[in-house]
Amino acid sequence: MKRLPSPPRAPLAPDPQARSAWGAAGLSGRGFTLLEVMIAMAIFFGAIFAILDLVTQNLRIARGLSLGEIDFSSVASELSLTNRLEEGTASGDFGDSKPGASWIAETMLYASNGLYQIDITVDWPENGLVKQRTASILLYRPASRNVRGGR
Repeated sequence: MKRLPSPPRAPLAPDPQARSAWGAAGLSGRGFTLLEVMIAMAIFFGAIFAILDLVTQNLRIARGLSLGEIDFSSVASELSLTNRLEEGTASGDFGDSKPGASWIAETMLYASNGLYQIDITVDWPENGLVKQRTASILLYRPASRNVRGGR
């Protein structure tokens, strides 16, 4: 028995329900829709901006932890504890409270009545640079040696 060739088949009509499952445009389902991409980008950029905000806050806090300006009052109070001053130079540091910072004080007779001028120079490291500040104070010490009639 010989087989007869089968008649050509008519193409099947697309099922309207199957088409709506892939979207109104009839996409094949292999890509993302524009809405999905926009939502993903919004989430991504929201996370990035939140991280950048945290980094900015941490940098601001770290800058605040630097030594900043050194107060001369601690040096001036240390130098004013004595009743007698001598012309010359004294130096020191701030210990563990301000590591790397140091001071130099030059004492000179300002007036013959026992008034001394003390020039204080403070050096401290900050951000890889050495900063320096200078200030002067006047101390009255009539019992000091350089005063006429003093001991």
